[in-house]
Amino acid sequence: MAKLQLITPNVAYEQDYKAFYQDWQDSGRAIIPSVAKDLPADFAGYVQRLNDNAQGIGLEEGIVPNSTFWLVNEENNEVLGAVNIRHQLTPYLERVGGHIGFGLRPTARGKGYAKTMLALSLKEAKSLELEKVLITCDVDNVTSEKTILKNGGRRSTDEQTEEGIIVHRFWIDL
Repeated sequence: MAKLQLITPNVAYEQDYKAFYQDWQDSGRAIIPSVAKDLPADFAGYVQRLNDNAQGIGLEEGIVPNSTFWLVNEENNEVLGAVNIRHQLTPYLERVGGHIGFGLRPTARGKGYAKTMLALSLKEAKSLELEKVLITCDVDNVTSEKTILKNGGRRSTDEQTEEGIIVHRFWIDL
């Protein structure tokens, strides 16, 4: 398996990140996590904003401090995935968003990277002094559910509904 690491967003990965983004675009699927959904014209500004978010700098009202990481294959600098860790929960995040949102580029799926990415993300969450994290996924996202369960997730019995979609909720003790 590739040597994988989580990195904080860095302008040195601009071309690799753009390839990650294009892979999502070509797939026609919604980009996850939401912090990766738009490719900005000002990439350096985008990276700065993501890193500021982790420090709670310049956050819009209702947005909590959140840390973004990119999953990178160290052998070729390929950006394989993105994860966003919210440092605390708002009532909305408590209901359907959770602490951690993560996604792999479509061409990187089925290789065990998601399990590794989430495991590395849990270490980052622990370093943020979180004692347990909430992770959610849509009821039909069986792959994400399996990934969460493989990383110690315990499914909550109180499912939620968002825009007509049932959302499963999982807690992981750190």
